[in-house]
Amino acid sequence: MRTWIKICGTTLFEDAQASIEAGADALGFIFAPSRRRISTEQARQIVDRLPGEIERIGIFVNETQAQIEATVDEARLTGIQLHGNETPEFIGKLFSGRPPEQRIKIIKTVLAGGVFEKQGFEGGEFESQGFEGQLERLNQHNGLIDHILLDSGSGSGKTFDWQRVQPAMRSSNVRFIVAGGLNQQNVGEAVQTLRPWGVDAVSGVEREPGRKDPEKLKAFIAAVRKAEQS
Repeated sequence: MRTWIKICGTTLFEDAQASIEAGADALGFIFAPSRRRISTEQARQIVDRLPGEIERIGIFVNETQAQIEATVDEARLTGIQLHGNETPEFIGKLFSGRPPEQRIKIIKTVLAGGVFEKQGFEGGEFESQGFEGQLERLNQHNGLIDHILLDSGSGSGKTFDWQRVQPAMRSSNVRFIVAGGLNQQNVGEAVQTLRPWGVDAVSGVEREPGRKDPEKLKAFIAAVRKAEQS
């Protein structure tokens, strides 16, 4: 199976181009508080120069439905990643009434490492259910999301316990994307251990926050493809 690869935290067209040339399937644009945050206008300027087949994913944290939908339209995004405390009920209201040809991919992040609590973030009712509880509730609302992204925490740059999540991944109907501290040294092991539908990298392919390293991009994607073959 070919692993889908998203390079997140894109802030410049040159970095987007380097990611695409290295073999990325999707680019992520962060619209939430972050060192890699980008404005809707800046994202649109990059998106307008991208090949049509490249997916453009916007990352949002506890944003309103109206703001998410407006940003998607203005920046010409093909998908969103919800990285906050968004409930299944909230997700179900997004993009309702749009025709099938305007369908937007929805990725929901589930924390697998407890880093939010350690960093002092405040979780709401959905997040407080814990890792397994969040997965169970999302599975009960089958059809609302396209993928679950497993992460250790927002911008933590750290991996989580891959072995711990294996049983939940096997029992879920949703396709998983793995993130959190992935780089060229460990992504091959992550692919072989978890066999995820996709992987997502930020800090592991940067030379500094918000700026990509072309050689790290190439090495990261090459490591994913090598792991697939084994």
